[in-house]
Amino acid sequence: MLVIGLGRFGGAVAVELENIGFEVLGMDVHHGRVQAHADALTQVVEADTSQNIEALRQLGAADFEHAIVGIGTDIEASILTTSALNDLGIPNIWAKAVTTSHGRILERVGAHHVVYPEHDMGRRVARLVGGRVIDWFRLDEDFAMVETTAPSELFGRTLSEIGLRANYDVTVVCVKPLGQTFTYATADTVLGEGDVLVVAGATRKAEAFATLT
Repeated sequence: MLVIGLGRFGGAVAVELENIGFEVLGMDVHHGRVQAHADALTQVVEADTSQNIEALRQLGAADFEHAIVGIGTDIEASILTTSALNDLGIPNIWAKAVTTSHGRILERVGAHHVVYPEHDMGRRVARLVGGRVIDWFRLDEDFAMVETTAPSELFGRTLSEIGLRANYDVTVVCVKPLGQTFTYATADTVLGEGDVLVVAGATRKAEAFATLT
């Protein structure tokens, strides 16, 4: 994996990729960041990737199937680096954007996937605050998986008896009974106090289910 830009976002991605078993080549223009990641990544190089496509080629960037551009604050460098990676023919380019206009430009110059870490985290936190939502993950524009605790009004009843699809338009994917581990949910699963559920459905419906008491 190639990760360019080892700030808070890019550095975290690079280290996590190493942790799950990938070899990572990290690049950054800042000497301090390069030094900070020297022992954590397979290889770290100090380079200005926005200025010279030949330098990227000589460093072996064209040999990677996946590249992550973690440059955020220097929008020009982010765009130029993404464009250079596209010119090198890298088939999967992920790029961080700080604004929607930044993201649109990244897509136009060759990014296959654009992520908005601050925006996405803001939405995530907003959904976690003040309710029974334990975790929240958007699968599509209007479809989400919500981890929540079982509402008391459904205790002692099976999922079949509750009729989740008919009454709430959601599906319970898996259940973690109190003190146990997650298991697949079935029609005969009985909900109890302290159970944790992973519910899937249209975002509005899944979140509405998590507000039940």
